Amino acid sequence: MNRADDAILLVSFGGPDRPEEVMPFLENVLRGRPVPRERMLEVAEHYYHFGGKSPINDQNRALLDALREVLAGEGPALRVYWGNRNWHPLLTDTMRAMADDGVRRAFAFVTSAYGSYSGCRQYLEDLARAREAVGPGAPEVIKLRVFYNHPGFIEPMAERVRAALDRIPAERRDRAPLVFTAHSIPVAMAETSRYVPQVEEACRLVAARAGRPEYRLVYQSRSGSPGQPWLGPDILEFLRGLAAGGTAGDVVVAPIGFISDHMEVVYDLDTQARQLCAELGLNMVRAETVGAHPRFVRMIRELVLERMAAADGDACPEDCCPGPRGMPRP
Repeated sequence: MNRADDAILLVSFGGPDRPEEVMPFLENVLRGRPVPRERMLEVAEHYYHFGGKSPINDQNRALLDALREVLAGEGPALRVYWGNRNWHPLLTDTMRAMADDGVRRAFAFVTSAYGSYSGCRQYLEDLARAREAVGPGAPEVIKLRVFYNHPGFIEPMAERVRAALDRIPAERRDRAPLVFTAHSIPVAMAETSRYVPQVEEACRLVAARAGRPEYRLVYQSRSGSPGQPWLGPDILEFLRGLAAGGTAGDVVVAPIGFISDHMEVVYDLDTQARQLCAELGLNMVRAETVGAHPRFVRMIRELVLERMAAADGDACPEDCCPGPRGMPRP
């Protein structure tokens, strides 16, 4: 089914590996966006809290190693590459390396389960710019579909939720609220995509498979202007309300909006939310993300085979996930 000049391209957000990379990385992320410099400096402190190194790069390396192992054992025989939007290895450099290696068609797996401008369309724009920079020798790039409802995402996420629930004493487990978190985005951006219904469907599927049909969805990691409406409620706001209600001593937080335990999980949840829970007297148990779970890795292979069997072209229509009207472009 595959050709000798096919490859898989893992496309991710990127992150710094050392303190001196933090500010250049954030400047790349925020270029063209109306985010106050004070907010950028605040986010920089999140990275410095962990020695200036984001966990995302090592997590992507682990995912790449696991994918290569699956392909070696089960096929197809595809080379695997990695390119980031905001930091090294940058997409343009990776696109050039693929062209030099004779790759003519690449199936792009974007590390975002949901459709939105920032999670889908912007990556397509990044890929197009990288191809344009490389020129006529750049490979064709076919983006794989979003996977919010794929069993390869739902099943391991439900397994992570059950494992988190099992960490609560049995006599209190049934009373512990299950709270899913996803990355907040501007309301105007949510209105141009199916981000919210897709996140809601993933929550429903995971909760049902985990045997916990009652749950809440909240949002985290808002980064925009204070005057701009973003999706809510925020996780910290929710936790304060939960403690004020006085009916729960435990809470299970499941970051369903993320596929790996990167900075917005280890700082916003494991550091900030956990500290608040300690102050409020709540026992917070955080579910792991899917990471390099074997079922999730096999899902990537399945998505590639699915696209190979389909007609040429992206899984995303040309008009999917447009940016909000008037939104500045990088």
